[in-house]
Amino acid sequence: MTSEQKKNKQLLFLVAQPRSGNTLFASIMNQNPEIAATPNSITLEIIKDLFLLKNTDVFLNYPDHRSLDNVLDSVFDIYYKDWPQRIIIDRGPVMTTGNFQLMQKHFKRPFKCIVLLRDLMDVLASYMQWYTENPDAFPNRYNCKNDDEKLTMIMNKDGAVAKDLEAIKNAYNYPDICHFVKYDDIVADPEKEFRKIYDFLEEPYYPHYFENLKQININGISYDDTVLGKNMHKVWSGKVKKTYNPYIEKIPQRIRKEYEHIRF
Repeated sequence: MTSEQKKNKQLLFLVAQPRSGNTLFASIMNQNPEIAATPNSITLEIIKDLFLLKNTDVFLNYPDHRSLDNVLDSVFDIYYKDWPQRIIIDRGPVMTTGNFQLMQKHFKRPFKCIVLLRDLMDVLASYMQWYTENPDAFPNRYNCKNDDEKLTMIMNKDGAVAKDLEAIKNAYNYPDICHFVKYDDIVADPEKEFRKIYDFLEEPYYPHYFENLKQININGISYDDTVLGKNMHKVWSGKVKKTYNPYIEKIPQRIRKEYEHIRF
């Protein structure tokens, strides 16, 4: 990628728990041909794994930090080199303490974050509805006897929900680079909230539509939900609106007692 291309291409991040509107956000944002809002991205994992090479015997035997740092510095430019969109919104927990430190050291350019917020009980209710209605959903593939055990697995401290909650918590320490938007506000008045997002991006508003949204397909690639379970990333037809999920009343009391306080 040339220096001019680097200058023109913008990288932002989407920080959000699973089941909090990520796919909805991407489906709407990707209507703009200038923008690619990605599915759950591997870029931060690439940087982390490369950085961890510094702990290996092979590296320590010949500790060429500068050369490995050159690779770390170029991860995002190389990964998105062939993407034609001018603005990339990379979905990942960039605001965890460790990820943010790596970005500050190796990205070397300012970046912004859009932070989607949804109460944890609503997130868990969405998980429950999904894995109840889709038998091949990944929580059903393990030897979990009931909803308590399935939700406990989902709330694993090393899992996606925990990492994203850590990222959201740390994002509040950086209000100058983070724009916070509530899922409930998006589904209540999507145009109003997306206009705010464009103001944050410092881009002219694109005339989005908010019903009968398309499934995610970026540069000819779509989700393969046979990996995690059917309908994990399905965008439902009809108008974007707030709907009541009755599964919120079925969340086990122990789970509710432990996590109900996590609200936004």
